Amino acid sequence: MTTITAEPAAGEELSRRRPRRPRARSRGSRIAYVYILPFFVVFAAFSVYPWLDTAWVSLHDVRLSTYDQQTWIGLANYRNLLTNSFFWNAFRNTVTIGIISAVPQLCIALGIAHLLNHKLRGRTFFRVALLMPYATSLAAATVIFIELFDPRTGLIDWALHALHLPHVDWQGSKWPAQFAISSIVMWRWTGYNALIFLAGLQAVDQELYAAAAVDGAGKWAQFRHVTLPGLRPTIIFAIVVSTIGSAQLFGEPLLYSPQHLPDGGTQGQYQTLGLLMYQQGWANDRLGLASATAWTMFVIILLAVVVNLLIARRRERRA
Repeated sequence: MTTITAEPAAGEELSRRRPRRPRARSRGSRIAYVYILPFFVVFAAFSVYPWLDTAWVSLHDVRLSTYDQQTWIGLANYRNLLTNSFFWNAFRNTVTIGIISAVPQLCIALGIAHLLNHKLRGRTFFRVALLMPYATSLAAATVIFIELFDPRTGLIDWALHALHLPHVDWQGSKWPAQFAISSIVMWRWTGYNALIFLAGLQAVDQELYAAAAVDGAGKWAQFRHVTLPGLRPTIIFAIVVSTIGSAQLFGEPLLYSPQHLPDGGTQGQYQTLGLLMYQQGWANDRLGLASATAWTMFVIILLAVVVNLLIARRRERRA
């Protein structure tokens, strides 16, 4: 009696010979999740949880001295905030200081980056020197500028007197005080943005410049039609970061205040949204209102970033 054994099909034989790679891949992906898990744990503990807790506190009447006693008031903090003249004064100051500091800062940074992109002697020294203001302590930088704008012994007033120009109150007047604060911001962040622009310039294809030169384009035409289009993503990034930084401006106006008080000057001439939030929470003992201010700042920053991105996309479509 003969027994007939069925031979395995070709597909089954190949499947047996192949190693089981999906298990190895899944094991590797699990290990990858283990490696990135600490970041998400820290991010959830120090970013997501405070963010959500601030939203919850903004809906309550909370005092810093009695934090455990919270009274639900809904959107009353937001109504009080939006109907308060101090908020709109801080909002206007934040916008004006942001424009005065960000626009010249980005233009100067782009010019410096364009110069450093050429073959110059000591380029490494200049690149390191550009980071020195960014690495300098904010308190030390503010103290230096306070001395520069001092009405009695400051170098700025001495230069104005030498040029027979009138005296300027750099702390009591609105626009001079905002210009002084903006100068601190420009001094600290111009070099940082210049290095970002320099990295973007080095990524632009050099053959485009050669082709533009063959077509008869001069330096200014090359800058307009080659450099700026190639730097468009970098410029958008710098504008977004500068917008976020301007909306969160806090240290410079606080330290520039004569008595280092969170009132934004004697007339609130340079009180920003960040300074107003600090004043409401830690000086006025109204933590719920300060949390509402923080969330309002978040919405303003989000809207500003979205507007910048929409404008950038429209320009890309037209180009």
